[in-house]
Amino acid sequence: MTPVADPDDTASNPSENRPFADVVASRRGVLRGSTLAAAGFLAGAGVLGGAGAAAAASDRRGGHGNGHGNGHGNPGGRRLLGFAAVAASTADNFVVPPGYTADVLIPWGTPLRSRGPEWRKDGGNSAADQAQQVGMNHDGMHFFPIGRGRECDRRGVLVLNHEYVDQALLFPDGAAVMTKEKVDKALAGHGVTVVEVAEERGRWKAVDSRLNRRVTGATPMRFSGPVGDRHPALAARGPALGTLNNCSNGYTPWGTYLACEENWNSYFGTTDTTWQVTPEQARYGVDRAGFGYNWHLADPRFDVAVNPKELNRFGWVVEIDPFDGRATPVKRTALGRLKHEGATVTESRGRIVVYTGDDQDKEYVYKFVGSDSWRSLRARGKSPLDHGTLYVAKFQADGTGTWLPLVFGAGALTAANGWADQADVMLRTRQAADAVGATPLDRPEWVAVHPRSKDVFLTLTNGSGGGPVGPRTPNPYGQIVRWREDRGDSTALTFRWDIFLLAGDPKYDPAVNLPEAQVFGSPDGLAVDDDGRLWIQTDISNSSQNLASKGYDRIGNNQMLAADPATGEVRRFLTGPRGCEITGVTFTPDHRTMFVNVQHPGEATSFWGTPTPENPRAVSNWPDFDPAGRPRSATVVIRKRDGGVIGT
Repeated sequence: MTPVADPDDTASNPSENRPFADVVASRRGVLRGSTLAAAGFLAGAGVLGGAGAAAAASDRRGGHGNGHGNGHGNPGGRRLLGFAAVAASTADNFVVPPGYTADVLIPWGTPLRSRGPEWRKDGGNSAADQAQQVGMNHDGMHFFPIGRGRECDRRGVLVLNHEYVDQALLFPDGAAVMTKEKVDKALAGHGVTVVEVAEERGRWKAVDSRLNRRVTGATPMRFSGPVGDRHPALAARGPALGTLNNCSNGYTPWGTYLACEENWNSYFGTTDTTWQVTPEQARYGVDRAGFGYNWHLADPRFDVAVNPKELNRFGWVVEIDPFDGRATPVKRTALGRLKHEGATVTESRGRIVVYTGDDQDKEYVYKFVGSDSWRSLRARGKSPLDHGTLYVAKFQADGTGTWLPLVFGAGALTAANGWADQADVMLRTRQAADAVGATPLDRPEWVAVHPRSKDVFLTLTNGSGGGPVGPRTPNPYGQIVRWREDRGDSTALTFRWDIFLLAGDPKYDPAVNLPEAQVFGSPDGLAVDDDGRLWIQTDISNSSQNLASKGYDRIGNNQMLAADPATGEVRRFLTGPRGCEITGVTFTPDHRTMFVNVQHPGEATSFWGTPTPENPRAVSNWPDFDPAGRPRSATVVIRKRDGGVIGT
């Protein structure tokens, strides 16, 4: 079947809140009538046009970077990006710059222990097998070091999400007929993998460890915060089980992992012709068919007419202790219920701050601010993720912004307006954000915080543009927004913003200032390393990838780039195989090993075709290139041949 547009591109926001595209357009008008200084903290980095002008200015100054460094790289003010850019590619391969190596570490189906069930290349592993193997479609991840000194750079616990499953590749006969065993295997392919990894004799590998385990769609869960375990909204049939559609991630200063539930609505459906979607369900994109998984045909847990409260158990941030396999994962409801792309944690004055995007067209970006020092809360036996305030962003055309509190009794969120209590606000977070007047965005996704300046970067992957004016209407390429909280304090409730980088191809949009050789679109994954490099990963929809009709013919397969926030210089660092998304990035403490995920290689694309049970290799055969096998998502280890810091 020809792939359809990404469901995240379809808005379910009925509010009349002013969209970001209109705000940007008004901001351009303000800037045309003012000095460059009106751009505030971004005045020196190019305003509303992308990185090209800043990069050119950097070249005129002699090509220097930001002059900072932590000993890893950029000493003496050398250029922050020291690698040779790779070319855009349509090859079924994984390409890194000269002087770098890339090794596949843990592809889908890798047994968690050496004596575990082996991967079957025909897709014939059972549900029980899959529960003891690395899951499918790797996404966000984090490396938790083990040991001291150099040992922590050579051994650690890798924790990674598995966003969804491709049922055409998961089962030997595809997804034509749904059974309970297939649902169980799909649930086992979801969730999170916790696996100890180590560098031994110059090569990284997974090792047998008591820490190795899976958290799947069938793992027992707890709920904490405003919506606790006994809340009536969670009283679905059977116990609370599982985490689904885990996209990006976060990690806490106390050493736990945050998995983020994104398109959880996709798994629910019904054949009941009398069922009617409620306004609350519709606001989260729930409908009769879901994304076509058809689990409801074999398991009433996912029948929205039979078991509607099961919906309320998803859409949360899930905290997992990577070092305690006996600890039940906890869904932290104070962070709100939405389609969490990630949960980026930073600290300010001892309090935690958690940024999260809601990945759907015309949704919002949020910030949770802890109520007290996280150390103090933990000393009192309380979770810092349960105690604080959730805010949503409103962007103004003059380059300022405000964080609006989502607190019962404040502003529009009163009993008179139909809100019951704080739990109700968290269960209906999207509607609460609508009510307070938040700014709709073009698919807000990953957030990254600069380690020194505390500047915050947000990817907007693509979207409808939101109105008759803006950077683009529609906006097929996306952009990266940057803001600085007032006084550099992450807990502040006001900020200044601008567009750091406008993605796209100048052949189709002359407003794009990217160099011809470094064009890219649909930024998604995002991270800032200790030296300040901004790593950008792309997620071009397979209905657009490589197509001239979509303006993506010169951009190639999905890729990863690096940018210097001080100069705006951008270079392509790697390209992935056909049909894939590049996502998830983490480093060892010395930044000499990078882990990157390749998600859904070989998935159906408009350009390359559609895999079938008879030919699962129609689009890609990466990474095994087995003539009788099938493509597999995988974690890749990247290092410099000279042992240096990645990116230098």
